[in-house]
Amino acid sequence: MSSTRQNKIERLLQRDLGDIFQKGTSTLFKGKMITVTAVRISPDLSVARIYLSLFPVDDKKEFIDYINSVEGQIRFDLGKRVRHQLRKIPELSFFVDDSLDYIDNIDKLLK
Repeated sequence: MSSTRQNKIERLLQRDLGDIFQKGTSTLFKGKMITVTAVRISPDLSVARIYLSLFPVDDKKEFIDYINSVEGQIRFDLGKRVRHQLRKIPELSFFVDDSLDYIDNIDKLLK
């Protein structure tokens, strides 16, 4: 169960990471549209799991590997934004949010 502090930090990270992905789309992320759908942070606030929705990406696994390889740059940009709110910037790990694919599959099966 998440505490109030965890929920506030999750919302803060989601907002700022979304802005980083939106502004860095043309250079760092090869023109792909990336949406931060969820952020889950550990109780000790040291590790954040970020779930991303990717469009238009053919090989999502390969693109997530690329995003994980530039995690240092993303974490640095995030640190510049939240340095007054957080004492320590959490480690970031990125995952594909496949809930939209799951919903599409259910819709296809129901039709």
